[in-house]
Amino acid sequence: MTAMFNLPDIHSHDPNRAATAIINISPGDKIHDGVTYSAGIHPWDVPAATGTTIELLDRMCSHRQVVAIGETGLDALKGGELGIQTEIFRHHIQLSEKYRKPLIIHAVRTFPTIIGLKRQLCPEMPWIIHGFRGKPQLARELLNNGFYISLGEKFNPETAAVIPDDRLLTESDESKLPISEIIARISAIRNRADKHL
Repeated sequence: MTAMFNLPDIHSHDPNRAATAIINISPGDKIHDGVTYSAGIHPWDVPAATGTTIELLDRMCSHRQVVAIGETGLDALKGGELGIQTEIFRHHIQLSEKYRKPLIIHAVRTFPTIIGLKRQLCPEMPWIIHGFRGKPQLARELLNNGFYISLGEKFNPETAAVIPDDRLLTESDESKLPISEIIARISAIRNRADKHL
């Protein structure tokens, strides 16, 4: 699994996991010494976002303890009008490139749009699909377009087997399981797949 970050858990909402995780925060949240963060406007929060929200986000993303931008992205089921979600997603992309920090992406039924944006914009920073549960075919399409894929507690075992080590990340997100157990489950699936090659 890739060592893009120095922590095994690239996405958590639980500040109690700060010793092992990148903690996701929203504009206006407090940054505490010794904690590593990602900062973004979740697609579900887009309807409530204002100009002040964007200004707060811009300031947060420049902070040295913020090592990734997001989670951000597009959600076709929740989060309001997709055009506005796309505008705010594009702003996160600009911040990712400006501050040279990876982008953590929430995607629900919007993969063609997100893949299209990546092809169009040709970003230099890594784009990470977080909490991926999709099928191997979609995973391969994402990998072919340069994405990294992060798996959490709930994942498709067939997909876990096809992601190369250098593109695979792990996360706890909102799981109650320790990241060590999530990694062990993913590793067991991958090891079984390797033995059948």
